[in-house]
Amino acid sequence: MSEEDIKNDNPEVNDEQPAEKIHPADRHACPRGKLHSFNWLGDVPGQHADDDIVEVLFKNTRKGYYRNSTNIPLEIGDLVAVEASPGHDIGKVSLVGKLVRLQMKKAGVKNETEIKRVFRKARPNDIEKFEEAKARENDTMIRSRKIAESLNLNMKIGDVEYQGDGCKAIFYYIADERVDFRQLIKILADTFKIRVEMKQIGSRQEAGRIGGIGPCGRPLCCASWMTNFVSVATSAARYQDISLNPQKLAGQCAKLKCCLNFEADAYVECVKQLPSREIRLETADATYYHFKTDIFKKELTYSTDKSMPANLVTISADRAFEIIAMNKRGEKPMSLVHDDKETEKPGTQYNDILGQDITRFDKKKKKKKKNHHQNRTEADGSASERSEDDQNNRRRNNDRRDRYRNKGDQQPRQNQNDNSTNESED
Repeated sequence: MSEEDIKNDNPEVNDEQPAEKIHPADRHACPRGKLHSFNWLGDVPGQHADDDIVEVLFKNTRKGYYRNSTNIPLEIGDLVAVEASPGHDIGKVSLVGKLVRLQMKKAGVKNETEIKRVFRKARPNDIEKFEEAKARENDTMIRSRKIAESLNLNMKIGDVEYQGDGCKAIFYYIADERVDFRQLIKILADTFKIRVEMKQIGSRQEAGRIGGIGPCGRPLCCASWMTNFVSVATSAARYQDISLNPQKLAGQCAKLKCCLNFEADAYVECVKQLPSREIRLETADATYYHFKTDIFKKELTYSTDKSMPANLVTISADRAFEIIAMNKRGEKPMSLVHDDKETEKPGTQYNDILGQDITRFDKKKKKKKKNHHQNRTEADGSASERSEDDQNNRRRNNDRRDRYRNKGDQQPRQNQNDNSTNESED
């Protein structure tokens, strides 16, 4: 559709409305991304007029809250021109209504702070200037890196974000130590003829800004849903019995993986239900030292040697507590395992959950198969016997035929002899 067709179909559309519009059916869809908030009050009548503050989303995980003092009819997805210092900036409305106050409270924005205003919906010329400024970001970043390298500054400029009107730019940088970039700001301002703002970010924030695929095969958590970065310690790996290999524990940001904290609390709670690893178990024949632990099965493996695996014995946590209590009383069991270790506890045998009918049918099928096999073998045997009988019968018949033939040949000869004797007598 052309712009003329849109204007003919919608007479309310004029040149002052934004060039980018979202279909009304898609406004209530939940947008993807960690910075978006679902407006679950969007279908409640009158919720837009209850609050005049809107949430505006910018580039690089940057949000802002602005007051709609002129009561412009704004909806989620509209491009707006908002107040900046100096000039104006272009952003997209991400949330409206009562939920904006809750988001401000979550972000730590105080009500006493002065809230900037929303000027207007973005016009086509505003969007053109914004697109021109965005096109300059990559070239500005590369040139600024070369300038920082020439000044021997121990920092890395990760990204550049231009303001909507193009008169200001934010330079995001990473540095392990404090950097004096006053000379850098002067050179950048003279080179690009803009106002410069430096903003330091961490390596985790840079990884979340760039994005990528983690070793688990899923998008990075910092790029998909994480907003707050909590420090990760190696103790989280120790609680989970993970090998302290820095190459496996480090993520793409060269820091410890954030997912190490996800299950650390569950492991800590399970470890509290197990005996300490420093406790030795005394028996009548040897002293056992802790070797390894299966946390979720609540099983512990002990060795007779403290430095290497020898005579490994695996017992449950309850049995370990029982032996510890016996050692405190001065008693020593004969062995770590129970004497009746071969007797299984009731309920440990697993049966078919579908019941006994299935097994009974299976047995019948197996019997049928066996009977069929037996019948088949019997049939094969009877067939072989029949074939032997037939052969014997054929042999007998052939012998009889030969006998009859021989008898038939002898009878006429005898008759001839009798006739000859009669003639001689005559």
